[in-house]
Amino acid sequence: MAQKNLDTKAVEKASVEELFQTLGSGKEGLSIQEVEKRQKEYGVNEITEKQVSPLVKFLLNFWGPIPWMIEVAAILSAAVKHWTDLTIILIMLFFNAGIEFYQEFQAGNAIEQLKKGLALKAKVLRDGEWKEVEARELVPGDVIRLRLGDVVPADVKLVEGDYLSIDQAALTGESLPVAKKVGAVAYSSSIVKQGEMVGLVTGTGMNTYFGKTAQLVSTAKNVSHFQKAVLEIGDFLIYVCIALVGVIIIMG
Repeated sequence: MAQKNLDTKAVEKASVEELFQTLGSGKEGLSIQEVEKRQKEYGVNEITEKQVSPLVKFLLNFWGPIPWMIEVAAILSAAVKHWTDLTIILIMLFFNAGIEFYQEFQAGNAIEQLKKGLALKAKVLRDGEWKEVEARELVPGDVIRLRLGDVVPADVKLVEGDYLSIDQAALTGESLPVAKKVGAVAYSSSIVKQGEMVGLVTGTGMNTYFGKTAQLVSTAKNVSHFQKAVLEIGDFLIYVCIALVGVIIIMG
C-alpha cells in the first residue's frame, strides 16, 4: 500500500528496501494499471498555483490589520473634515497596497523562473520495460533512469548505479555539483552533470523539495519599514488604551 506525502527527511534516512516497501514498488517498476491508480491518488507531477486575478490581488491588500488601521484613520479624518489629513492617509493606504502588490508580483515571477527548469520527459520502467513518458505522468513508486544532461523530474532515492554528479544550486545554493551514490536523494529540477543511475520516485508535484520551495516563495512576504512603523504605532495605541482603561477603573 503506497503512503502519501513522504517527508523529505524521512526519505533521506530510510533505506532503499524500506522505501520500496513503503511505496509498494520494486526494482522492476510499477504496472500501467498501478500507475493509473496512483495518478488519481497523487495527481499529476506539476507545480500548481492558485490563479487569482491581478485586480483581486491588489484589492486584497486593503484587507488586514495594517490597512484597517489606516482606513479607520481615513474615516475619522473625513468625519471631522480634515481633508489634508485624509489626503495624506489615502496616499499612505495606496502606497502600502502598492508595495504589497509589487512583492507578490515579484514572488510570482520567481516561481515562473523556477518552473522553466523543470523536466519535460523522463525514462521510466513500466511493466518491466523502459519507456520515455511525459514527466508530469510520474507517480511515487516509479523507477526512473537518470543520466548525463537529464533534469531530475521528481524527488528520487537513488537505488542502483555507481554515482551521479548533480547541480542543485538553484535549490540549495551550493556552487559546485554534488556527488550522489546509492541511498542518496536527488531533488526535482536539479541537473545531472555526470554519471548514470536508477532512482525510485518518492515525491511528485507540490510534494517535492522544489514544490515546497515554490510554495514558500509564493507565500513569503517581506515586511517593509513603513509596515513595521504602522504596526508599532498600532501596538503603542493599544497599550495607551489599556492604560487609560486601567486608570479609569482605579479612579472609579
